Amino acid sequence: MSEKTICGIDCRQCSAWGNCSGCTATKGNPLGGGCIVAECCQSKGQESCGSCASCALREKLSSAFNALGIEGMDEVKGLNALSGSYINLCYTLRDGREIKLLDDRRIYLGNQLCKAGSERCYGLATDGTFLLVSEYGNCGTDAEMVLYKKLSGPVLPT
Repeated sequence: MSEKTICGIDCRQCSAWGNCSGCTATKGNPLGGGCIVAECCQSKGQESCGSCASCALREKLSSAFNALGIEGMDEVKGLNALSGSYINLCYTLRDGREIKLLDDRRIYLGNQLCKAGSERCYGLATDGTFLLVSEYGNCGTDAEMVLYKKLSGPVLPT
């Protein structure tokens, strides 16, 4: 566990670790853009919960991804806290413009799953207001958006 985090997740494996003040010091904004896990803890009125590895929020969002029924996507058995800068893929629009959908400064919940019968992967990301499923090749190349779904109603506990 890390004293830098509200949720108790050990963030030392994050690529931003050396340049990050942590969410405890920044009141839930470790990279300046918010963290869904810290927001969940704070919505429960907890300064520090230390139990987010089995959080009901992760279970609820995993179930939401599973309910999408995307062909060839393995069952989502868990979601990890991921830096936006790590998972913010570049998508090419039909007119040739390139866009990114996520905020590099936020911490999302997500995962990478193998696509059945393919060398490509599915990438999942959520901040509790949407579900994003992408398909991509090695190291995030040739990214295609499979689904973007806005969630209705609050996901965080109130």
